[in-house]
Amino acid sequence: MGWIIWAMLGIALAIALYVRFAPSDVAYWHRPVTAGADADGEGSAVRILQGGGDLMAQLDREMRALPRTRVLSGSPEAGRVTYVTRSRIMGFPDYTTLERRTDGVALYGRLRFGRSDFGVNAARLDRVIGQVEAR
Repeated sequence: MGWIIWAMLGIALAIALYVRFAPSDVAYWHRPVTAGADADGEGSAVRILQGGGDLMAQLDREMRALPRTRVLSGSPEAGRVTYVTRSRIMGFPDYTTLERRTDGVALYGRLRFGRSDFGVNAARLDRVIGQVEAR
């Protein structure tokens, strides 16, 4: 019976390590944002902002300031940048893409593992947008 507990703990540890250290496929995550309107899904959120000028650079600055966030690929100058933000305890990755459009910027946040993010991606996008609007 004791070996069953150890086996279950080993499996749980293996899953936790995979979630934390699994590589990110840039070709899969750094893709164009196809949505045309704001939307909230179970594991994703989209925000479409109108505006030009340095809006993309401001959003990039706020994304980079978020804890546990790094750039996966791209740059504001290239017109698209994708970030990875990891949860505090388990390190679950969420991906956020900013994409310049002719009339503004599209933001797309989504989870990698699971089905629901409990609104985390929508809250992150709204927080970043709020920070930009407050400046």
